[in-house]
Amino acid sequence: MRDALKHISWPIALLLALTLGLAPFFPEPHIWEKLKLLFAGELSAPIDILDLVMHGAPWLLVGAKLAEYVSRPTN
Repeated sequence: MRDALKHISWPIALLLALTLGLAPFFPEPHIWEKLKLLFAGELSAPIDILDLVMHGAPWLLVGAKLAEYVSRPTN
């Protein structure tokens, strides 16, 4: 897993998170709308769950790269 994360550059991961992770941008980012539905307990439609997974995946990638970077040995 770490090798796969190392092959994805930071600019690409951030670009994915800021474009696919937030699109569509107006009236509010889609991931934000889905997270509000999740925390309100109203995220029940399968399409909404799929939407949350698809828009959340780039953010999970950035989080995994950050976790890998922080836990990397400092030799």
